[in-house]
Amino acid sequence: MTYTYPEGGPAADLLVEATGATLGEAFANLALGMFNAITPLDGIAEEEEFVVEADGDDLESLLFNLMDEFLYLNDVEYLVPRRIEMTVDERSFHAEAMCAGERFSRDTHETGIAVKAVTYHMMSILREGEGWRVRMVFDT
Repeated sequence: MTYTYPEGGPAADLLVEATGATLGEAFANLALGMFNAITPLDGIAEEEEFVVEADGDDLESLLFNLMDEFLYLNDVEYLVPRRIEMTVDERSFHAEAMCAGERFSRDTHETGIAVKAVTYHMMSILREGEGWRVRMVFDT
């Protein structure tokens, strides 16, 4: 996964790009990229398991809703996944992620950037050869 500021965009935006052999793996890597910007995942233990699910009307809205749900769980329950195993049903536009991580604590974890929202700006979901490449801009 890579992190950059969108071309021509303000420094308050974060672009995360991720790949995966499956669409679920690419979506999971994108979520991990977002969380790694929030707090380095090296400091996150796999102490708690939780499930994240989302639906959409197409792949773009599914990705948006999924990342929004991850961000909501982080904002409200302080959950940060270290590992994500995700399945995506491309026909019904449903995703389910089995996550292992822990709750963020300022006492024990490093603080990175604050991600305020997910956006559709510059979003892309591409099948490439044997895998997938996804990109999303986050408002910080």
